[in-house]
Amino acid sequence: MPKLVDHDQRRAELARVVWDVISRDGIEGATVRKIAEQAGVSIGGLRHYFDSQRGLLLFAAKAMADKVTARIAGHLRGDLPGRDRARLILEELLPLDADRRVDVDVWLACLMRSRFDESLAELHAAGLPGERHICRLAVAHFCGQPPPEHIGDPLDNAHLDRQAWRLHTFINGLSLQAAMYPREFPVEEIRRLLHDELAALLPDTP
Repeated sequence: MPKLVDHDQRRAELARVVWDVISRDGIEGATVRKIAEQAGVSIGGLRHYFDSQRGLLLFAAKAMADKVTARIAGHLRGDLPGRDRARLILEELLPLDADRRVDVDVWLACLMRSRFDESLAELHAAGLPGERHICRLAVAHFCGQPPPEHIGDPLDNAHLDRQAWRLHTFINGLSLQAAMYPREFPVEEIRRLLHDELAALLPDTP
């Protein structure tokens, strides 16, 4: 009797291998051959999921985006005070533990590659508006304002919408610096900087 394969589980396992290799060895080191070796499967066995390095990167980036989106959706569904929800949403974009450090490594690597690789054009086009939407959600919940319904929708309050743009720039910079210089940015420092930035963005709140 042929062995049944749970493709969703296999996809998740392969995604983890791809992320770990990219985080450790960079994009150039993440070849189909190396992924096959790390996953303990044949190169032919990977063709159901990707058959080239370009396909591998697209697979990794989409799986990463889906994972982070699911975590953020969980915070949005949770019964939390608005400020706590805002903080948790933004923390999903920062390297605060081993899993999220890999997330940031992979996201930055794929996003940089997308500038030059047409196969990642979808990622390049979606990256900025998707991140900005997350920051708009955070500002809206922090201030008790209606959150935007769709990616690209501005906040109703023009001043807060500008604050969300500024917050987006801060989050990107902090994420990059913390990923590049982890010893200079321990977890407690990252959280302190985020707290201070939220307070600076919204000076009328305690």
